[in-house]
Amino acid sequence: MRIRVCLLLSLCFLGGAFANVFAGPREPRLIKVLPHLLDANGLHAISPSLLERDAYQAHLRDHPELVSNLRFDVNWRLDQAHSSGLELRVEVRFGKGDAIKTLKATAPVVTKKKRRRGWTSVLMDPEEYAPESQLIAWRVTLWRGEQHIASQTSFLWSLGGK
Repeated sequence: MRIRVCLLLSLCFLGGAFANVFAGPREPRLIKVLPHLLDANGLHAISPSLLERDAYQAHLRDHPELVSNLRFDVNWRLDQAHSSGLELRVEVRFGKGDAIKTLKATAPVVTKKKRRRGWTSVLMDPEEYAPESQLIAWRVTLWRGEQHIASQTSFLWSLGGK
């Protein structure tokens, strides 16, 4: 009896694994979006440690006079059909009180040969970005020409109106 149950569970597990391998191409998607404050040297962390990065980001949030710009690091996954001519568009809402602004920035998605995953960094325009203002919400979208392919938003984006 135990052998039958173990065999049945093994077959179910292997069936699920093979279904993922032989499935058709996956939809392009944005996996992760990391907004980072940058200091005057363009650094978002002092060392490569994630703990140090988070501590430095908290320090920059507490001391806006040290912040020079805002960068979004976007992790994406594509299928073969969408590997060229792609663009990331970032919209950011920031401000204090009633003075809320929306900034936009774009960056092309550059894929290395036969790579379907990667990271793209999108910098906000330092002339328009006000470091003393608070980041409220963001939206990152993936486009091919005028065709919307994928998007990811912060929780507060849909509550912001505008």
